[in-house]
Amino acid sequence: MWRLRRAAVACEVCQSLVKHSSGTKGSLPLQKLHLVSRSIYHSHHPILKLQRPHFRTSFQQFSSLTNLPLRKLKLSPIKYGYQPRRNFWPARLAARLLKLRYLILGSAVGGGYTAKKTFDQWKDMIPDLSDYKWIVPDIVWEIDEYIDLEKIRKALPDSEDLAKLAPDFDKIVESLSLLKDFFTTGSPGETAFRATDPGSESDKRYRKGLLGELILLQQQIQEHEEEARRAAGQYSTSHAQQKRKVSDKEKIDQLQEELLHTQLKYQRILERLEKENKELRKLVLQKDDKGIHHRKLKKSLIDMYSEVLDVLSDYDASYNTQDHLPRVVVVGDQSAGKTSVLEMIAQARIFPRGSGEMMTRSPVKVTLSEGPHHVALFKDSSREFDLTKEEDLAALRHEIELRMRKNVKEGCTVSPETISLNVKGPGLQRMVLVDLPGVINTVTSGMAPDTKEIIFSISKAYMQNPNAIILCIQDGSVDAERSIVTDLVSQMDPHGRRTIFVLTKVDLAEKNVASPSRIQQIIEGKLFPMKALGYFAVVTGKGNSSESIEAIRDYEEEFFQNSKLLKTSMLKAHQVTTRNLSLAVSDCFWKMVRESVEQQADSFKATRFNLETEWKNNYPRLRELDRNELFEKAKNEILDEVISLSQVTPKHWEEILQQSLWERVSTHVIENIYLPAAQTMNSGTFNTTVDIKLKQWTDKQLPNKAVEVAWETLQEEFSRFMTEPKGKEHDDIFDKLKEAVKEETIKRHKWNDFAEDSLRVIQHNALEDRSISDKQQWDAAIYFMEEALQARLKDTENAIENMVGPDWKKRWLYWKNRTQEQCVHNETKNELEKMLKCNEEHPAYLANDEITTVRKNLESRGVEVDPSLIKDTWHQVYRRHFLKTALNHCNLCRRGFYYYQRHFVDSELECNDVVLFWRIQRMLAITANTLRQQLTNTEVRRLEKNVKEVLEDFAEDSEKKVKLLTGKRVQLAEDLKKVREIQEKLDAFIEALHQEK
Repeated sequence: MWRLRRAAVACEVCQSLVKHSSGTKGSLPLQKLHLVSRSIYHSHHPILKLQRPHFRTSFQQFSSLTNLPLRKLKLSPIKYGYQPRRNFWPARLAARLLKLRYLILGSAVGGGYTAKKTFDQWKDMIPDLSDYKWIVPDIVWEIDEYIDLEKIRKALPDSEDLAKLAPDFDKIVESLSLLKDFFTTGSPGETAFRATDPGSESDKRYRKGLLGELILLQQQIQEHEEEARRAAGQYSTSHAQQKRKVSDKEKIDQLQEELLHTQLKYQRILERLEKENKELRKLVLQKDDKGIHHRKLKKSLIDMYSEVLDVLSDYDASYNTQDHLPRVVVVGDQSAGKTSVLEMIAQARIFPRGSGEMMTRSPVKVTLSEGPHHVALFKDSSREFDLTKEEDLAALRHEIELRMRKNVKEGCTVSPETISLNVKGPGLQRMVLVDLPGVINTVTSGMAPDTKEIIFSISKAYMQNPNAIILCIQDGSVDAERSIVTDLVSQMDPHGRRTIFVLTKVDLAEKNVASPSRIQQIIEGKLFPMKALGYFAVVTGKGNSSESIEAIRDYEEEFFQNSKLLKTSMLKAHQVTTRNLSLAVSDCFWKMVRESVEQQADSFKATRFNLETEWKNNYPRLRELDRNELFEKAKNEILDEVISLSQVTPKHWEEILQQSLWERVSTHVIENIYLPAAQTMNSGTFNTTVDIKLKQWTDKQLPNKAVEVAWETLQEEFSRFMTEPKGKEHDDIFDKLKEAVKEETIKRHKWNDFAEDSLRVIQHNALEDRSISDKQQWDAAIYFMEEALQARLKDTENAIENMVGPDWKKRWLYWKNRTQEQCVHNETKNELEKMLKCNEEHPAYLANDEITTVRKNLESRGVEVDPSLIKDTWHQVYRRHFLKTALNHCNLCRRGFYYYQRHFVDSELECNDVVLFWRIQRMLAITANTLRQQLTNTEVRRLEKNVKEVLEDFAEDSEKKVKLLTGKRVQLAEDLKKVREIQEKLDAFIEALHQEK
C-alpha cells in the first residue's frame, strides 16, 4: 500500500507539472496558433488562465537531480552523534553504491515511461486546425502533387526523437519526491521512485532479481536517513527554517528560469519550422509564377477585396455610411510609432520618416498579400519596387512622399485623399490597413490653422465605419495622461468591440517608468477609459531609422526574453511581439469580413435596384453613360466640328476677312489718310500725302492688324461651329465642356510669326499700284467710297444730334426737351453753319478771329460760350459739310473714268480720291486672299491639333470632367455604374470566400 500511495502522488506531481508547463506564458509550440487566434479574448477565455498545482508549503520545485539539497546535512551528524550498527560499515558502503545504481536504473525506467506519457498528452492537446484552413492558400493543399512529402516526412524525426526534446520530467518528479520526503514526515517504508505503480505488471515483473535487491538496500538506506534526520534535529529550529526559505526561493527562481528557457527553446524550434515552411511556399509560388506547371493562378482573396475598396474609394471618397466594409484603421498620436508598427507587419521600411516631423500627410491604404517575391506597387502604376533592395526602398519612400505632397492642396498641411499601395511577400498576413496622419494637440508654425480639425475629421470618418478594426497605437515611453487618441477611440468605439490596443516602445517604458505595474495597468486597459478586444506590447527598434526589419525583430525577441514583464507574469507570451500582433489582427480582420461582407453585398443590391428604377422613370430612351463615356462622345462631336472648319468655302473666308479688316482699319484710313490729304489744294500734294501715309501705315500697323483680324475670324467661326444648336440631336449636357475646350484651345493657339513679314510685302505692293484696268473696277471703287463716306456721315450726324439735342419734330412727337448745354451747342452750331454758307470752301480749321466773331455774336443773343466749345462744335459741323461735299464729288466722278485714262489732262474734274479708295479696296482683297490661304493651309490644322491636345489633357483630369459634365443625369449614371461594379466585385469575392471555406 505504501508503494501504491507513493506512485499515485508521483503521478499527480507529474501531471500537475505538465499542466503547469502548458499553461504558462509562451505555451507549447503546437499550441501557439491556438493561443494567438484567441489572444484578443484572453481576458475571458478559461484555457489561458494559469493553473498551478497546490503543493504543501514546504514543497519547492526545481529542475534536476544535480541540485539535490542537504545531502551532506543528513549524514554529517553521524560522525559525532549517535552511530548505530557501527560494526557493519562495509554493508553501509555497499548500500550507498547500490543506491547509486538503483537511482540510475530507476531514472531510465521512469524517464522513458514519463516521456512516453508526456508525448501522448501533448499530442492530445493539439487543437483542431480544420477551422484554420482558410489561412493557407489552396496551393499548399495541392503541394503533394509537386513535392514528394513522403520523403520529407521520413526525413523528419519520429515521435521518440521528439520526446527527447522534452524536458527531463522524470528527474524533476524524482527530485520533487525526494524533497517532499525530506520536508514531510512519512513512514520509513515510502520510496522516492514514484514513476511506476507497485501493483502493476511491470512491478511484478521486476520484483525479482536485481530490483528486489535494490529495494531491500533502499530500505536500509532509508533507515540510516531517518537516523540522520534525528541527528540533524540538533540544529536550532529557527536556523533550519531560515535556510529552508532561502533555499526554497532560489529553487523557485531556478525552476521559473528553466521553464522560461524551455519555452523559448520551443519557440525557436517553431520559428525554424515556420521559416522552412515559408521557404517551401515561396518555392512553390515561384514555380507557379514562372509557369512551370502551366496552371492559371486565381486572384487572391485579399487582392479581390482590395479592388472592392479601391472602387469604393473612387465612388465614395468621404467614406460615409454607404461603405461599411472592414479595414484595419491605424490611429495614434503623432510619433507614437504607427508607421513603425505597420512596417513591422509589412516586413519592410516602406514609409518616409523624419525626426519629430509630421510625415504621414494623407491616408495610405496598404494591402498585404502573400506572394513569391517581396515587392510593392501602387494601384495606378505598373512599376514594382523590390523591397529586398535598398535603392528600391528609397525610391518607394520618395514616391510616397511625392504623392502625399501632391494630394495636399495649397494652404493645407494634410489631405483626405487616399494613396493605395499593395505589398506582397512570402509569409505576410493577408489584410488591408490604412495608416492615418497622427493626431496632434497643438498646431505648430508652418502648419495650416485647421490642421488639427482636419486630422480629427479624417480619423473620425474612417473609425465611424461600424466594421472598421481600430488599431490604437500608444507610445509607452511617454505619460499615458498625454495621450489624445484614446479619448477619440473611446468615443468611436465605447464598448471596445472592434479596438485592439498596442503599446509601443516598451523597452523605453521598462527602462524609464519607475513602477512596472503601471505598464501592466496600461496593457490590461485599467489606466484608460478606453476598452479593447486585446492588448499588445511591441518593440519597434532602438530609434535608428537605418535599422533593418530583421535587426528590429531580433532586438524585440532579445528584449522580451530578458524582460521582467514576462518573468513576473505582468505580460503574457501571446501579448508581445509584432508577429503575434499581426496574427491576431489578421484573424480579427477576416472574422469581421466574413460576418459583414454578405450584408454589405445585399445593401448594394438594393441601392442598384433603386438607381435603375429612377433611371427608367426619368430617362427611358437614353443609354446609361457615365462621365468617361459621355466625354468620349463629346470628344468625337468636337473633333467633327473642328473638321467642319476645313469645309468652309474660300469665298466665305475672303468675304468675312475683308469685311472684318475694313471695319478695323476704316477709321484710320478716313481720319488719318483721306481727310488730311483731301485738305490739300491740288492733286500732286494729295497723292504725295497719300503715298507717305500709306507707306507708314503698311510698315507699322497694317500687317499686325490683318493677322489679328484673321485670328479673330478663325475664333468666331470655330465658336460658331462649337456652340450653335444642331437641332433635335443637340445635347446641352456638352455645352460647358465645349465652351471650356474652345477657351483653352484659343488660349493655347498662336498665329505663325512669319505671317506678318510675308503679308507686309504683299500689302505694300498692292498699295503701290494705281492702274485701274476697266470701268467695272472704277465703279466698284466709287461704290466702296460712297459706302465708307455715308457711314461716316451717319456717325457724324448722330454725334451732332447728341450734342445739340432733339430737333423740333422729336420734341413735339416724343415730348423731349433740350438741356441747357444742348441749347448752347445748338446756338453755336447754327452760327457756324451760317459762316459755312458764306464760304463753302472754308478750310478745316477756324482762325482765332473767327472764333472771337462767333463768340461775340452768341453773346449778343445772350449765350455765353467758351472757345473750346466752339472748336468742338466746329469739328463736327465741318466734318458733316466735308463728307456731304465728298459724296457729291463721288456722283460727279462716276463719269470720270475717261478722264482718268487720260490722267485728267485738260479736265477740271480730278478724282484722285476714287483712286485712293480703289487702292485700299484692292489691298483688302489681296490681304483677305492671303489670310484665307494661311487659314486653310496651316492655322486650321494647327487649331485641330490644339483641340486634340486639350481633349487629351481633359481626359486625364478627372476633376475637369466632374466640373464640366454635370447634372442629375450624369450623376445618376455615374452612381449606377459604380454600384454595379462594386456589387459584381463583391459577389465574386463572396463566391471565392465560400470556395476557400
